[in-house]
Amino acid sequence: MSDFRPQAGNWQIVGDVTMNPNVDVHEAHTSAAPETKKKSKRSKDETATQHVQAVSFQPGKGILLNINDETKKDNLVSAFQHGDIELEFEVMLPKGSNSGIYLQGRYEVQLYDSWGVKDPKFSDIGGIYRNWETAKDKIYMGKAPLSNPAKAPGLWQKIRIAFRAPRFNAAGQKITNARFVSVELNGVLIHDNVEVPLPTGGPIENNEKPMGPLLIQGDHGPVAIRNMQYRLMKEVAFSLSDITYNTYYGSFKTISDFTTLKPAASGSIPQLTCEVLANEDAYGVSYKGNLNVPEDGTYQFQLAHTGGGRLVINNQELTNLQRPDASSRDWVSITLKAGTYPFEIYNYKEASWMPPRLGLTVKSETTYPQPLHAYNSFPPDDEPVSPIYVDAGSQPKLLRAFLDFKGDRKQRLTHTIGVADPSGTHYVYDMKSGNLVCVWHGSFVDATPMWHDRGDGSFQPRGAAQYLFNNQPLAFLASQNDPFPVITIDALVKNDGHRGKGFELDELTNRPVFKYSYEGLDVEDKIYPDDQNRIITHEVNVKNRGTKTGLYYKLGEGSDITQLADGSYAVDNKQYYIKVTGGQPVVRDVNGKKELIVAVDTTVKYSIIW
Repeated sequence: MSDFRPQAGNWQIVGDVTMNPNVDVHEAHTSAAPETKKKSKRSKDETATQHVQAVSFQPGKGILLNINDETKKDNLVSAFQHGDIELEFEVMLPKGSNSGIYLQGRYEVQLYDSWGVKDPKFSDIGGIYRNWETAKDKIYMGKAPLSNPAKAPGLWQKIRIAFRAPRFNAAGQKITNARFVSVELNGVLIHDNVEVPLPTGGPIENNEKPMGPLLIQGDHGPVAIRNMQYRLMKEVAFSLSDITYNTYYGSFKTISDFTTLKPAASGSIPQLTCEVLANEDAYGVSYKGNLNVPEDGTYQFQLAHTGGGRLVINNQELTNLQRPDASSRDWVSITLKAGTYPFEIYNYKEASWMPPRLGLTVKSETTYPQPLHAYNSFPPDDEPVSPIYVDAGSQPKLLRAFLDFKGDRKQRLTHTIGVADPSGTHYVYDMKSGNLVCVWHGSFVDATPMWHDRGDGSFQPRGAAQYLFNNQPLAFLASQNDPFPVITIDALVKNDGHRGKGFELDELTNRPVFKYSYEGLDVEDKIYPDDQNRIITHEVNVKNRGTKTGLYYKLGEGSDITQLADGSYAVDNKQYYIKVTGGQPVVRDVNGKKELIVAVDTTVKYSIIW
């Protein structure tokens, strides 16, 4: 707690937190205008009791927890102050709870239990809150998030914020508004370059300054935070000077092929640019000049180019890619003190399908990327691609594609089918293993990687995808402790074990019913939105069961699995819940992971809640 100012004791450091997703804290003190706030009809004891019922914790370290009551309800204020900042943290809220985090103590990003909200407002999680001023020139109405990728109460949710502080001139007059460059919730961009012209409601001070503390509300409701990290950012003005160039034309395989030749043209230029070239291909060019470094630091440089390229700073070679048909955008590091250093850049290309491009960019852990080249020499996104989105219509829509499991190309699944539901709750099913692998809310998929140009066959979920687990979920096991089999290409070719049989569409709903066989069993999978379309229910029906014993179904896996008071299970450090209808699931350890499995007679039914 030494990173924060003293507080009344409602904030503490704990080792683990569990929040009952079924207990609504019903905080009366919400972020509302002072004159319209509803007074709580609950006593102090009733409020405290409700919070205790909703939140339990274990002693230890790593989690910042607020449990407030009528006497202990301080905001938590950081001991440090910040201007520009990049901030990320994970937050957990019980049902109905409300908090907020204020950048510079003045600009609030709302933290609220917004699970299942279809049309989010500024008062929902991730919203930039409004203020309650009445003078016309002081009113700010807030900004709703672009979408609502919120998780269910009691689950960890990740927030990333890039914030630029307001700017002031020498006379102390504001010349640039505060700005949220980006806000991401659970991996989804919910704000993009949003200016905030005034403090939002409930600031630490109702003014604007170059610096201010982080503030987390402690008087509205219980909230837990972990893995909070920040980077204090600043703008540093690098520059290049005394730039000269030489150009050469011909078919060059290495840099030494042209540097010994007489240049076709030479000169001085005010900015680094490849526009000194007379030809767009079969060329070589060299640049020399000075790099002006304003302060000591370890800096990363990116020489971005088509063709081959070499970068030398202060006689130290940082990059050297000698191939005329290559390209590069690699970052390399060098430690420099404040001062002026010589630089050399070499670039050559013989690849007519690529335009001439050359850019030099510098950044550090605490400074923003700064281009040191002319805009046209390496324009950002100079070959833009219109995204190809697929959305659900009035009926379910099915799309076969590859899926990079957890966004990892190395874990590409090649037999998957995405199912878009009109409700806005979607999933991906792996037909090779007969497994539900991914669920999400919101828009359906981005099919650009699959359909643009030659494509690579894959699509990407457009919401906050909750990945489950990979591989076969149904198997006969010699004992309850045996691992589930892994489906191999060999097994597929030989039709051993699991064999997919496609799907049929349900006549009433037009939703797919997936079918496969496994060691003489015929299996049908029904997957559909449930509970106001906030969850996915999965029904597995086994036919031709026979008398062979030891049939199990894997429901989930993760680093840990914990059973909650209502009988549901929190999976993978509270990333999602599993609720089983019937049967007695067992949590077991296999290969360093926890697995939730259940013995199968003829039917397995469970729900994924996230």
